[in-house]
Amino acid sequence: MFQVRIVEDLDECRDIWRRIYPQENISDLWEIRDCFHKNFRRPLHFIVAENSAGSCGLLPLTWVEERQCYGYFPGETWQGKTWLEQNRIFADDSEVYRALLEHCPSQYHLRYLLPIDHIAESSHTVDEIGYLFLPPKYSYDMENYFQEFSHKSAKRIKKDVAALENLGIQYRYDDLSDFDILMNLNLQRFDSSSYFFDDRFRNSFNDLMHFLHEQGWLRITTVLIEGSAAAVDMGCVHNGTYTLLAGGTNGAYPGVAKLINLHHMQRACNERLDKVDFLCGDFSWKSLFHLMPRPLYVLSNVAVQAAHQEDRATDSAVDSVDFRRAANA
Repeated sequence: MFQVRIVEDLDECRDIWRRIYPQENISDLWEIRDCFHKNFRRPLHFIVAENSAGSCGLLPLTWVEERQCYGYFPGETWQGKTWLEQNRIFADDSEVYRALLEHCPSQYHLRYLLPIDHIAESSHTVDEIGYLFLPPKYSYDMENYFQEFSHKSAKRIKKDVAALENLGIQYRYDDLSDFDILMNLNLQRFDSSSYFFDDRFRNSFNDLMHFLHEQGWLRITTVLIEGSAAAVDMGCVHNGTYTLLAGGTNGAYPGVAKLINLHHMQRACNERLDKVDFLCGDFSWKSLFHLMPRPLYVLSNVAVQAAHQEDRATDSAVDSVDFRRAANA
């Protein structure tokens, strides 16, 4: 037997999260989520199942006022969509899982979920596809990686990169002041379609940058061409995974995104990391680069028609923009 209760106190929510959540992915860390919660300030609604042995289920929600539904904690929405990936629903069995959902007092729309235990994966609804580069697959050798390309494609990619390198490239690492350049490049290119157009996201990422820096996990990579910042990416390395979080590119240097993406991949090989996570976003360069797709799922009881109307409006407004890194190769 188990009981279900609602927790809304921040300190207790934090304690429950840290007790239940694994520390596998960067988004598993409470401190990462709290960088966004401090700026969005959504009301907490953690649904917790407990039995005689302790916690046996957790569905961590926040109320998203503008959507009039619950979202996954911390509810950091941009144009109605949350950003943090690899969200989890914890349940010891299918009965607990059903009880967690039944105790949600209103509509919910939960995105970027990892496969849910006790639920057949075939019944999951795909939300978006994440993309990974796996250095061990290629014995940490980029030339092995290029064997997956046709000779023509590999030659074209290398030619495009060489053309930029001939202009005189320098790399600058982990200069915190380059975060402002990243934001400005992103805003100049995408204006109101940029995450950084929202003060809450801008402040959240600034908090995130400082937390990652304090932990020694931060990676800021700046490509300088002819003395100017042509591309800036912000990422982190945690638990063997290099995650690219945000970026900006200078439109005056076509193809620079291709160059910086390959640089991240080469660096991961050099450091013998397990994987590079380029996050979700179905943008052509990710499939063209033969990255490994990883589906993430959505769970929602929001009216299907309303959700589809909102998604179409959002898709139209941000046509083909890579929100996360603005680095279309």
